[in-house]
Amino acid sequence: MTISADDRAAVFDLLAMHGHLIDAGELDRLGEILTCDAIYDVTSLGAPALEGIDAIREAALTLGAGNPVGHLVTNTVLSEAPDGSIRARSKGLGVNADGTAGTVTYLDTVVRTGEGWRIGYREVIAHSSPLGGKGGGAAR
Repeated sequence: MTISADDRAAVFDLLAMHGHLIDAGELDRLGEILTCDAIYDVTSLGAPALEGIDAIREAALTLGAGNPVGHLVTNTVLSEAPDGSIRARSKGLGVNADGTAGTVTYLDTVVRTGEGWRIGYREVIAHSSPLGGKGGGAAR
């Protein structure tokens, strides 16, 4: 079965809303984008995986001024999983208060709930080398 146009649009809006809520500090609204038991795997950033909205909210508050001021998501590709959930692979760009930036890949499992689509699992994969670390030679 293919992902309907309505479901595709709803998932794209969901993924975009993450950046809006986080950047505005509207952490009390995380239930609009995450399941209550969501896993937020940030181990590639050197932190433990977080389980549940409360843990995710607390981690954001603890990081405080270390949070990016802008979370942008792009290059999203969706595929349907056999269980009816949707897998989303997106590129993320975080802009920090000092103007520096970093890039990640988001690997999401998005599930349909009674309130609509929600992220049930997100893995954040940090990138620090061009070409996924597979390039040789000096940078120009």
